[in-house]
Amino acid sequence: MNKTVKYLIYFLLFDIVVIGGYFVYKALKSGSGRDLSATDWVTVDAAYAPKDAVEEFIKNDAQVRDALPVTIKNYGHDPNILAKFKGKQFAKPNPNVLSMFFKGLDDWMIVDIKYKTETEREVQRTMLYIFEAKQWKVGDTGTLLK
Repeated sequence: MNKTVKYLIYFLLFDIVVIGGYFVYKALKSGSGRDLSATDWVTVDAAYAPKDAVEEFIKNDAQVRDALPVTIKNYGHDPNILAKFKGKQFAKPNPNVLSMFFKGLDDWMIVDIKYKTETEREVQRTMLYIFEAKQWKVGDTGTLLK
């Protein structure tokens, strides 16, 4: 066999291995993280005892707006869930992007919220809460991509 043909075959085999490895890596990476349906919905009403500061913030905000009960799904501080978030300001961010955008960022959480409006229309939003300047606040609103 000609030397040029041999090198061409080796080069093509190497390319196939590298490209195949890339696609295997992407497939394994996209399948990682917990499933969105693994977290249960919790009803927050006047008698609900919040598990963390974000849930307390949501409960207090809903009481002020007279919007209780609300239903929440708290994903917590999960970078895999954050990568599925698409909001008004961010699309599939990672923790480093949040740190660059919010200079005093100490922590963040993703929470789904369902509530009913005065006209009994059900609204569902995904909220990105950030802990900045020693208080929790809404960083962005949007949805989670499947």
